[in-house]
Amino acid sequence: MTFNKTLDAIKTYEAGKPIELVVREFGIAPEDVVKLASNENPFGCSPAVQEAVAAILPKMALYPDDSMYALKGALAERFGVGSREIIIGAGSDQVIEFAIHAKAGSRSKILMNSVTFAMYEIYARHVGASVVRTASREHDFDEFYALYLEHRPSIIFICTPNNPTGDAVDAEALTAFLEKIDADTLVVVDGAYMEYTRYKDSAKAVEPSELIGRFPNVLYLGTFSKAYGLGGMRVGYGIAAEPIIEALYKLRPPFNITTLSLEAAAVALGDEAFVQRSIEHNFDQMKRYEAFAQEYGLETIDSYTNFITLCFEPPRSSTDVAEGLLRRGVIVRDLSGYGLNAIRVTIGKPEENDRFFALAAELLD
Repeated sequence: MTFNKTLDAIKTYEAGKPIELVVREFGIAPEDVVKLASNENPFGCSPAVQEAVAAILPKMALYPDDSMYALKGALAERFGVGSREIIIGAGSDQVIEFAIHAKAGSRSKILMNSVTFAMYEIYARHVGASVVRTASREHDFDEFYALYLEHRPSIIFICTPNNPTGDAVDAEALTAFLEKIDADTLVVVDGAYMEYTRYKDSAKAVEPSELIGRFPNVLYLGTFSKAYGLGGMRVGYGIAAEPIIEALYKLRPPFNITTLSLEAAAVALGDEAFVQRSIEHNFDQMKRYEAFAQEYGLETIDSYTNFITLCFEPPRSSTDVAEGLLRRGVIVRDLSGYGLNAIRVTIGKPEENDRFFALAAELLD
């Protein structure tokens, strides 16, 4: 059987390994497996969310509210935008898919950082678009602008803070860059981890209302999978001027978010105290990783997220370290596939981090 030729250029996205796989492959008891690979909130979601979802379980037989009135209203109030300037997706990556299909085609070019979220390129390949990447590991706006002038891309992706590295751009630098981009180029600003950035450094905090108020060609992305602890519910959102949202809605399938997911996200948004505690814990524990890296002579990338990137110098190999940890029941993300001799480690609970430090020390010693 033959398939669309555009598939030939697409590499399948590799998600973080689930606990169940490690249990099956290595015979480790589930309670002895620590998952620090997918940047989930180690404390799960707000207890209020669990109660709210349990209360509406009888509604599972009914289709969800396709207007998403409650969640869009809550997001509009939180960010100071209009409900008609919001689209909800099954994770923010679905909104990325909408954006690429709406704006790009086989003759298009899409500009992105050298190391960034893999789904940008995968969705670009879906439509046969060409991918243009910078050379720098961090977002260098001078380099972005030079490539923009050379290639005139249909879409530019700015991931801040960046996944999988964790660094973030200054908000003023982003604004200065956007001022130089023509109005027909769609700029997607992916702020999946912005709650963490906003807590750590206000100078790097990007506010959606300010972006779309000044730049009608910008689409801001957010998610409930990280700080809000709803990765399993798959809820993300895009915020942009109405003409962009109207175009994306033409690609949105009906009922793309479940009833339970809509309720969970709306309630999660209202429990800021839970999110704040989670973020405070995150950066307290991150200091331990920075100290561990210093002790073992490892480079770290200054992180504005809920994970940290640990970089190795040969003969140490990130693949060997990640595999060694996996066989001992600790799941981390090997970044060799991104061209980095590094691992990405989600900041876990204190006891989970203890386990990582003990086992990583054995391997590194």
